[in-house]
Amino acid sequence: MIKRLFSKSKQPEPQQAPTPEKTPYQMMGGEAGAFALANRFYDIMATDDYAKPLYDMHPQPLDRIRQVFFEFLSGWLGGPDLFVEKHGHPMLRKRHMPFPIDQDLRDQWMYCMDKALDAEIDNPLLREGLRKSLAQLASHMINQH
Repeated sequence: MIKRLFSKSKQPEPQQAPTPEKTPYQMMGGEAGAFALANRFYDIMATDDYAKPLYDMHPQPLDRIRQVFFEFLSGWLGGPDLFVEKHGHPMLRKRHMPFPIDQDLRDQWMYCMDKALDAEIDNPLLREGLRKSLAQLASHMINQH
């Protein structure tokens, strides 16, 4: 018993959940983490055959849309509100209305995001919380049945 109390082996730190004091943006490494997630998402979309219909509807090259998505994620994750500063309120559903988005495209988007989250977010509580929130957001974009 005494030996365990004074053992030098470090106990694993419990995985933290986001709080008002520590946002997802901060937990994932700030700007670098948000940028990595946005880029990984588009890297997967551009290379995975499952997401080809989704990829094909994006303007090429993807440089601008990668930057805009990073700007959106920055504010959405609790960091600087770059998107709002440059483009105004996101109004995501309105901005996506010109594009026919059905359940299949939503699922392709989430497939890419799931893979990006798995690759970029180590904290399981944060990763699963983001996955759930982004899935709700993706479902809200559906405008075709």
